[in-house]
Amino acid sequence: MPSCCPAESTKPAFIGIFGAIVGGFAVSAVFFLLSFSSITAPALPFPVVVTTTTNLSALSTTAQPETMYNRPIWRPPARGSRMPSPRAFRLTRDMVRARARDGVIVVTFGNYAFMDFILTWVRHLTGLGVDNLLVGAMDTKLLRQLYLTGVPVFDMGSRMVTEDVGWGSPTFHKMGREKVLLINELLPFGYELLMCDTDMVWLKNPLPYLARYPSADLLTSSDQVIPTVTDDSLENWREVTGAYNIGIFHWRPTEPAKRLAKDWKDLVISDDKIWDQNAFNDLVHKVFGQPVQGEDELVYSYDGKLKLGVLPASIFCSGHTYFVQGMHQQLRLEPYAVHTTFQYAGTEGKRHRLREAMHFFDQPSYYDSPGLIFPNKCC
Repeated sequence: MPSCCPAESTKPAFIGIFGAIVGGFAVSAVFFLLSFSSITAPALPFPVVVTTTTNLSALSTTAQPETMYNRPIWRPPARGSRMPSPRAFRLTRDMVRARARDGVIVVTFGNYAFMDFILTWVRHLTGLGVDNLLVGAMDTKLLRQLYLTGVPVFDMGSRMVTEDVGWGSPTFHKMGREKVLLINELLPFGYELLMCDTDMVWLKNPLPYLARYPSADLLTSSDQVIPTVTDDSLENWREVTGAYNIGIFHWRPTEPAKRLAKDWKDLVISDDKIWDQNAFNDLVHKVFGQPVQGEDELVYSYDGKLKLGVLPASIFCSGHTYFVQGMHQQLRLEPYAVHTTFQYAGTEGKRHRLREAMHFFDQPSYYDSPGLIFPNKCC
């Protein structure tokens, strides 16, 4: 009779259990490594391009990985995170695609001296539900501060000084040429462009108004001080005598608009004494005066093919029509914007005009002066 050996009888079962335990550890280790690598993988600077037959324009940015350009405005980068490389701030089609909505991008630009104007500009737009915007930084100090504040910013490569350059100075005119170059850089991306100066604020979402004129290649503001219409339609271009003001204007990426932008760029680059606004006015009036058939509010201009409309000065206001005349109040209209033109005392005068109207967003320290009471401060 064979002898009984408990150890021998249990050996196969023990080996099976041991193997299962070792296998479990191996699977767990692989899973942990995969999880860890996904957590520490660096975020891409721009949204991932989806290579499918899906209509990309219908995709919401919330369905894409969050990046420095499609994340909500005013959300700063994670605490302790590094500043992205300068390359990440270059203006590209992907960058514009990340922020554009319904084919439209809203853009302003400036240097650090105008940071408070820029933050005011952004806060008004985001308060109106408009977040398809980008800000061009003309110096690295502004670039860094806007990025840390959570404002979508790109580097214009201007290497501009950080101080206020003063209206009419050579550096002021250089900033104007930078605007022309920027428009030429943006239009080939294929998006409608609402270009704005930083010394203006939006009081009402302008995008539905601009969409009322889908065949216009260009809609521009003006220095008109006498109303040519009494409602919210475009100005009667036949009666506009004020210069077209390039502080607020909307471009569609059409061939006539691209040709105008290129000719404008060539003109201002050829002579640094040419004021960009004068050059623009000269070009659009080269051929002018033929109404667009069926759209009498638009006029053929520039080369006889570009369809131009003039935004009403009563609701796309200059400093004069808003602060002095109160034209929108006389006509009982709701203004879309105020551009602080016609202001004395330069940049500081523009700040105080906006402050008086309670349209400026100051730092809390501005309101800390002893004895000053601001019951309706806007920040």
